[in-house]
Amino acid sequence: MTAAFEPTSQTPDQQAAALELEWSANPRWEGVTRDYSASDVVRLRGRVTEEQTLARRGAEKLWKQLTEEHKEGKYTNALGALTGNQAVQQVKAGLRAIYLSGWQVAADANNSGHTYPDQSLYPANSVPTVVRRINNALLRADQIEFSEGIQTVEDWLVPIVADAEAGFGGPLNAYELMKSMIQAGASGVHWEDQLASEKKCGHLGGKVLIPTQQHVRTLNAARLAADVAGTPTVVIARTDAEAATLITSDVDERDQEFITGERTAEGFYKVRNGIEPCIARAKAYAPYSDLIWMETGTPDLELARKFAESVKAEFPDQMLSYNCSPSFNWRKHLDDATIAKFQRELGAMGFTFQFITLAGFHALNYSMFDLAHGYAREGMSAYVELQEKEFASESRGYTATKHQREVGTGYFDTLSTALNPNASTLALVGSTEEGQFH
Repeated sequence: MTAAFEPTSQTPDQQAAALELEWSANPRWEGVTRDYSASDVVRLRGRVTEEQTLARRGAEKLWKQLTEEHKEGKYTNALGALTGNQAVQQVKAGLRAIYLSGWQVAADANNSGHTYPDQSLYPANSVPTVVRRINNALLRADQIEFSEGIQTVEDWLVPIVADAEAGFGGPLNAYELMKSMIQAGASGVHWEDQLASEKKCGHLGGKVLIPTQQHVRTLNAARLAADVAGTPTVVIARTDAEAATLITSDVDERDQEFITGERTAEGFYKVRNGIEPCIARAKAYAPYSDLIWMETGTPDLELARKFAESVKAEFPDQMLSYNCSPSFNWRKHLDDATIAKFQRELGAMGFTFQFITLAGFHALNYSMFDLAHGYAREGMSAYVELQEKEFASESRGYTATKHQREVGTGYFDTLSTALNPNASTLALVGSTEEGQFH
């Protein structure tokens, strides 16, 4: 949601001075480095600025949530949502943030309408489109409850943390993508240090890193876009150096100790991967990001502990992020007791934002396969079994059993009544749902 504000009466120099004061006085910006000036931001804003309500509100909420829990060794956890309805159910069930995975958008929610692997093959505006779709669904859920005079959720508009992948190009692409994320209402955005044109899922092979300094430029571009928009959007830096075997260039001295000297047919340099280059990169990214995420190949608490302690030795207040990935075979690596305490242990280490990237994909596919498998063999008995589970879940707050109400039929009846108090065409009145589910 945006609103245009009238041009300010302040001169550009006065605006820049006010922005510099904000950066120096507001604890939100403590420890944040910008390789540009307040004057640069003002020059790029123009005379009229749109108020990015959802992005600003969500970012403030996310930041408060994360920082308060970081101090207490707690964490915010999230599931990857594939659709607006999935996000609504997540919030209704008690989650306080939504994660939006580029992998899931590539698989079944991108603007091209194709199914893709996680290799940045889909249109770059696809993730912002789904961010907007999720926010629209959450807004509708709030409107429905408010019109009914009930409140089952404290705040439907929970923060959305979205995947910008490797930025779909250079720093100008990153700037434009961040701007689109903000306009769609994203609260936080993460960026990975892979070569955009060769980008791979963190759990695929063939990953090519970019030089450390090049990724700093990406993070800087993302922050600049947020500053120009006037939003405190949370910037998350991800490194794929734990498993990547290639890098584009040896130009950055910080990367040189990990480069073997060998070259590939494409001209890339081979690198030594593992936790050490991850730590080195995390320390370089820390001044330019709010959270840092090291992508890993297994769920390993000791590896996470070593990473956290190494980064915090230099940046003690640095918040971290962790992908509790469905790519891991959890029970192959951990016993049930360790799985049960896994996120709690990570929270104590400073991993204040934890998420299951592909939860929506797996939940959607398994639940539909399970229903279809039963339906193919048992007919209506299989569907009625699903419906009975829905009825049983109403005591926990589930409401989608009444699907007409869930999508706003009653809300639009209220709208119709406002326009015509004597309307005889209200949709829920006399409906099958009203007769059988109330």
